[in-house]
Amino acid sequence: MPLPLKPPLEPQLARGRAELPDGEEWVYEPKYDGFRAIVFVDAGDVTIQSRSGKPLGRYFPELRFPSGRYVLDGEVVIDDLVDHDLQDFGALQQRIHPAASRIALLAEQTPARYVAFDLLADGDESLLELPQGERRARLEALQLEGISLTPIVSDVATAEPWLARGEGVVAKDRGAPYRPGQRVGMVKVKRVRTIDAVVAGYRPGKDAGTVGSLILGLYDDVGQLHVVGHSSGLRAGEKRALVDRLAPYETGERGRGDPSRWKSDRELEWVSLRPELVVEVTFDHVSGGRIRHGTRILRWREDKRPRECRLEQMQA
Repeated sequence: MPLPLKPPLEPQLARGRAELPDGEEWVYEPKYDGFRAIVFVDAGDVTIQSRSGKPLGRYFPELRFPSGRYVLDGEVVIDDLVDHDLQDFGALQQRIHPAASRIALLAEQTPARYVAFDLLADGDESLLELPQGERRARLEALQLEGISLTPIVSDVATAEPWLARGEGVVAKDRGAPYRPGQRVGMVKVKRVRTIDAVVAGYRPGKDAGTVGSLILGLYDDVGQLHVVGHSSGLRAGEKRALVDRLAPYETGERGRGDPSRWKSDRELEWVSLRPELVVEVTFDHVSGGRIRHGTRILRWREDKRPRECRLEQMQA
């Protein structure tokens, strides 16, 4: 008899909030920096499905799932080599490669693991309508050898350290059913950090006479400036005002392409600036020493010397 659920199955999603909800109905789990994956196990047949419904199994040949008939929701992660409590998303991205030989090599060098946090089907029974608390109890009762289970706590105070170190926290309503594709019954609060960064340049905006984003840099121990990310979310008025503000610092060096190793589907124009301006920005995700998403500018730091903007802020 086939499993009661089959791919593609959309995962239940979390709604973003600034603060964790509090109350007896909530439980809390750490947020992982990996690939969301639903796993269908039917005896010896295993299908690993990505969040978007695509197959992931060929990219992670080292993952093993005990024989049985069940469907799991969880995350594929690669632990950071230095700090095993964190994840290396850059190493995970490298696994999405067309060459089987490359995948096999990386599977040995940087093995992935699967962290399960929900049980969606057990044998012939779909568990989608069961409350989250009952599904979690059923998951623990399965005792799947070799499969990690995410930690779970029932009070905000115990969960808060995950906000200070890691990717954040996911709060779940223990009485909520599983709703594929819907942002209900789950709340996520991302860890947000700040750094003071040097404005190393900018990218012109789509409209003439505007700044699209600031290119941000930090100094290493020998005084070399490294580009670590870019700003985002500039308001229309800021985009025009920044052109005049930045003009006195232009070095005259301009170009197109990828001077800071960013991956892009299009050629990006850039304008180099003397490293004399400093901004304080917020960010959440870091991978391979670079900020994955655009930062938000909090304020300009006229009181901060550029040489004080050091790479070690990224690990703070």
